[in-house]
Amino acid sequence: MKPGIRSLRIAQVAPLFESCPPQLYGGTERIVSYLTEELVKEGHQVTLFASGDSITEARLIPCVKTAIRLNPAIKIECIYSMLMFEKVLQMEDQFDIIHFHTDFLSFGLFRHLASKCITTIHGRCDIEDLPLVYAEYKDMKIVSISDNQRIPLLGIANFYATVYHGIPPLRFSLTPFNGGYLAFLGRISPEKRPDRAIEIAQKAGIKLRIAAKVDKADQEYYDREIKPMIDGNPLVEFIGEINQEQKSDFLGNAIALAFPIDWPEPFGIVMIEAMSCGTPVIAYPHGSVREVIDDGISGILVESIEEAVAAVPRAAAMDRRLVRKTFDDRFSVPNMAKNYIQLYEKMLHAKKLEDSTKTSTLIEQILSAADGGALPMSAINSAIKQQAA
Repeated sequence: MKPGIRSLRIAQVAPLFESCPPQLYGGTERIVSYLTEELVKEGHQVTLFASGDSITEARLIPCVKTAIRLNPAIKIECIYSMLMFEKVLQMEDQFDIIHFHTDFLSFGLFRHLASKCITTIHGRCDIEDLPLVYAEYKDMKIVSISDNQRIPLLGIANFYATVYHGIPPLRFSLTPFNGGYLAFLGRISPEKRPDRAIEIAQKAGIKLRIAAKVDKADQEYYDREIKPMIDGNPLVEFIGEINQEQKSDFLGNAIALAFPIDWPEPFGIVMIEAMSCGTPVIAYPHGSVREVIDDGISGILVESIEEAVAAVPRAAAMDRRLVRKTFDDRFSVPNMAKNYIQLYEKMLHAKKLEDSTKTSTLIEQILSAADGGALPMSAINSAIKQQAA
């Protein structure tokens, strides 16, 4: 523990769909893992509620044997989340802070503990039904992962702060030279626009390598729209889903990461993964992109296929050391953990003030009820303890 910093008792409550860290794709669980390990490294007492196949230096409370996505025997996923929340409730007095990464699912059960609970929203906030739940639970504190993410719920949700994602500085290394291709990494889905990436590569006359998973929900889209664009195309190579060890070479040797999204991406961790390799990002400026990419420094923002094609040679000439420096300055795990620790301390300070105010009010009420008569201190202490219980 660093001098002047106290050790906090922190619960990190992860989704159960993937392990922490995930074996393959899983942005939320990966961030939870990074944050958890950094908090442990900083000397805090961290408990991770996650799937049993998670790997951590924190105390692990397994809430399902293996990650739900990799366990076809699991038919009703929400059962395990409910049981996880029950475990957290039973142990809540062991924690100063309970940090949820499960969207709004915990709100109803933990409302009475709102002062020690905070929830990072990792997904999109522009879904039509969401205002209903956030308007009801205005006492639950929310962290957004970009300022753009919170726009649909401004004035509705109780946004406490924005904390950008971070990844370990040593996870990927600066690659000074490129391998002559564009990279597309992540998930095959309509909003990620792999079709745009293919069109950009074709018009630029440069190879595109696609490392992406295809979820069941997107299989029809892939078969109908994307596979015909890949089959027999000498400029496109579909690799499939890759692990963390493969990412460094895949991203580091690319001229640029193609990020031609068509939706309000809340953050887009793949952008900072590329930047940590020194690889610039060619991106459409939707969602959080303008907050993450410094145009002309860590990437190039484009509005059309033609602009993206013109950006390829510019990206090839960019200073990859400067791209990496931008990552180091803004998006490393130590930066992310520092920002969360500041939030935790702010919460604890607010709770201390709230408890002090409640105690003062209670003492005034007790003395007033005594009608001027003297009360033994034991009676006052007993009443205060009853209120705190």
